[in-house]
Amino acid sequence: MTRKRKWSGVVLTTAMVAGLLAGCGGNDNNAGTNNGGNASNSGANGNATADTTPLTMSYYSEDPNPNWAGMQDEVGKQITSKTGITLEAEFAVGDPVQKSALIATSGDYPDLIAAKNSINKFVDAGAVIDLTDLIEEHAPNIKKLYGDQMARLRYSNEDKSIYVIPTNAGVNQTYFNAGGGFELQHRVVKELGYPTIRTVKDFENAIKQYLAKYPTDENGNPNIGLTLNADDWHMYISVTNPAFLTTGAPDDGEYYIDPKTYEVTYHFKRPEEKEYFRWLNHMNAEGLLDKESFVQKYDQYKAKVASGRVLGLIDQDWDYGDGEKALKAEGKFEYGYGHYPVTLSEEFKETSFWPTGFMSGYGIAISSTNPDPVRAIKFLDYLASEEGQVLVNWGVEGKHYNVEDTKRVIPADVNNRKVNDAANFQKESGIGNYTMIGPHYGDGVKDSTGNYFTTNFPEQIVAGFNDVEKEVLAAYKATTWKDLFPKEDEFEVKPWGAAWNIPVPGDSEITILDEKLKTITWKRIPEAILATPENFDKVWDDYMKELDAANVEKAEELRGELVKARVELWSGE
Repeated sequence: MTRKRKWSGVVLTTAMVAGLLAGCGGNDNNAGTNNGGNASNSGANGNATADTTPLTMSYYSEDPNPNWAGMQDEVGKQITSKTGITLEAEFAVGDPVQKSALIATSGDYPDLIAAKNSINKFVDAGAVIDLTDLIEEHAPNIKKLYGDQMARLRYSNEDKSIYVIPTNAGVNQTYFNAGGGFELQHRVVKELGYPTIRTVKDFENAIKQYLAKYPTDENGNPNIGLTLNADDWHMYISVTNPAFLTTGAPDDGEYYIDPKTYEVTYHFKRPEEKEYFRWLNHMNAEGLLDKESFVQKYDQYKAKVASGRVLGLIDQDWDYGDGEKALKAEGKFEYGYGHYPVTLSEEFKETSFWPTGFMSGYGIAISSTNPDPVRAIKFLDYLASEEGQVLVNWGVEGKHYNVEDTKRVIPADVNNRKVNDAANFQKESGIGNYTMIGPHYGDGVKDSTGNYFTTNFPEQIVAGFNDVEKEVLAAYKATTWKDLFPKEDEFEVKPWGAAWNIPVPGDSEITILDEKLKTITWKRIPEAILATPENFDKVWDDYMKELDAANVEKAEELRGELVKARVELWSGE
């Protein structure tokens, strides 16, 4: 009989708090290598000693997954077959931080908890358990996967417990492609003879020149120069994060950290960023910015992208991807987007690939009310095993990939569905549904057979490009979009990882201060962008005064203490 534990869900619809997804566009780079040898066989790889008695565990995640199929997809069924575990999942709706806070104080906990900046709430409530001994006794694959990075799983200097198995970053990650930067449709750069797209002025000129030639689409609808996604937390990704990425600062959420002194500045106070927003103000005044940027909802934004009328974006591909996939499904490949390392001026380097080293940060925890913590850790250990990693990344052998001359190969028809029918393929196959549920190796790491654990490696990435994309890349003398961007070795690794990744103590004043600052910023930034150019400086000065009145210096001071504590914690490994 299947054992089952349920928990009561809570549905909220308010906005996300500052920093929750501030680092979504960031990279957790670590150029180290790991040859990923054979995993231990203490039941973790599904051998005869594993307990596969059916057991359903409840699982709560702050990250949504619209393609979740209740583990009835092909990969999910294999995982259940190997472990006996089925997850009854619930994903956050609305504000995940507030929802997590309510769950943490309710005493009615899901069995497995995947929280981001809210993990402190569960720790403070005694809702999650220390995993140190469980890992040591029952999780050889997890120990192997993290290796010498295990020390970074510790919670704090005062509490060295391991409450979370990190899922936000792959161990020894190498990035082979770019998914952010500034985006232009391929038809734009092709029409203009592949101009250099290096600064905001280059980006602006390309849009302006193309619109002058083609102000409307084939149906007479006006083409749109640039649209922004400012709906709820997407404001971080499309509107505010680019201000530091284009002005030489790394992604530390809402703060800039001096790399030598660790002094913290609310990043909007940087003079360079003021000039970035002045440029957006100029784009609006020139009629090149979509007038609906700050009122459209996310679905409207994606629909607008899917219409093919939007020439330029400032976003991450996972954020606008549904719209682009719709274009590809119609065979409109010239309406797809390329990624360009745009900065305010040539004095700056685009910072998308500024390395952080391995970041433990958020991940999955086992609750204090979990009916079987040993089964839970063994489930996570299976996902960390070589067999489990190949399964969650590649799928089922003979169906999603074949082995030819010792190499894993994805058949052309399968790869076509992965690229051009991604949502349906994920729902059916389950590939992509389980990476963030457990620990995982990063791109570029090879297993004991000499194959990559993930399918994100140069040859496979290029195989996923359509002919138009390959043509545009070739014109820019590039193989992947990352070739156009500054590389990791052009920056110093940040010893604190990323500030947005540092847990905030539950009793810290930072949470309240951050919310006040976010409220002011999300009001003033759109106001500054939409102001007449002659009023921009006044709006900006008023914005700075409001930040001061909201005690921004106190927020900077408290955040600085957390950064220094993180450096101390990690330097003691």
